[in-house]
Amino acid sequence: MRTGGWVFAVLIVFGFVWRIGAERNVRTERISGSAGDVLEDDPVGRLKVYVYELPSKYNKKLLQKDPRCLTHMFAAEIFMHRFLLSSPVRTLKPEEADWFYTPIYITCDLTPTGLPLPFKSPRMMRSAIQLISSNWPYWNRTEGADHFFVVPHDFGACFHYQEEKAIDRGILPLLQRATLVQTFGQRNHVCLNEGSITIPPYAPPQKMQTHLIPQDTPRSIFVYFRGLFYDVNNDPEGGYYARGARAAVWENFKDNPLFDISTDHPTTYYEDMQRAIFCLCPLGWAPWSPRLVEAVVFGCIPVIIADDIVLPFADAIPWEEIGVFVAEEDVPDLDTILTSIPPDVVLRKQRLLANPSMKWAMMFPQPAQPGDAFHQILNGLARKLPHDKHIYLKPGERILNWTAGPVGDLKPW
Repeated sequence: MRTGGWVFAVLIVFGFVWRIGAERNVRTERISGSAGDVLEDDPVGRLKVYVYELPSKYNKKLLQKDPRCLTHMFAAEIFMHRFLLSSPVRTLKPEEADWFYTPIYITCDLTPTGLPLPFKSPRMMRSAIQLISSNWPYWNRTEGADHFFVVPHDFGACFHYQEEKAIDRGILPLLQRATLVQTFGQRNHVCLNEGSITIPPYAPPQKMQTHLIPQDTPRSIFVYFRGLFYDVNNDPEGGYYARGARAAVWENFKDNPLFDISTDHPTTYYEDMQRAIFCLCPLGWAPWSPRLVEAVVFGCIPVIIADDIVLPFADAIPWEEIGVFVAEEDVPDLDTILTSIPPDVVLRKQRLLANPSMKWAMMFPQPAQPGDAFHQILNGLARKLPHDKHIYLKPGERILNWTAGPVGDLKPW
């Protein structure tokens, strides 16, 4: 949209703000049909999980070495472990377990600036699997087909933060039969196995709670985004980072008065999201980011710019109803797309987002709450039961190749 059209668009936005301010108080809407029922499922009584007891070098000692692991976006692996230890679905009798869980903190290896490094993860994972397969009989019965692992790296169990290199690596061969619980989700991608459970990244619930503002605060910002548009350190030539989508946002809308976008990250970031109608959630190095969680929690309609993304708990959260999907190639038309959405459609999306069950499903709170992300993971596991009898191997049968993969992955951890 050129400058001449902006005046008309601004008038539309003011109409949005007036109507939304009038309806923001307490109105919510529950998604009708099976999606709403699934979102509120209670997994207790539907499955039993056995938690392997591993040496602390695989989990607790890593956290003691670097407590920052508790707050980064991959921390779901830590909190899932803590949740399961006291969950009513846990069983101390492995013979009666439906699922087996290996508590390993594979992302708790941080740079001085707090970025998780994935390079030791394959060796660490192989070491843990060798341990459980040598000390318990359960892995060898199925070669992991009744086991699940939390792998929240950028590209899951491909263990690299750059997509091209992640694709070259592929999923760690020893995990090919296991169920992977991962933040990465993209259709027709080598780093997403069929049957994986896609989860939201971790965003600190207590921190978000302290930044809540009055519900009747008008949403006076039309489109909001804070973050990188270019990654000059890792993509100096440009065009590879975010497949150019973030750069297109900046180049097309940096001077558009409808768009409050910047690389700055103000202290009022959470408050600003609660004053916005639409929050951009573009892909970065991976299709997902914590903005998706933040947008849902703060009632800001997520504008999802990531082709073929598989969203968290997509069988329970009605993403088409609460969000807006924009193809990466259509980013230059983003202003026209958003201003063309009827106000009644916007208001319905906001009423659905205001439903507490929608917000809880995206969070890992301490302590856990009914319907939260922990319970959605368990619901996903429960829906995969009963296991097909064909997952159990015949005596002496082997499917996985323990020597497959890059040579560096085969070194001891």
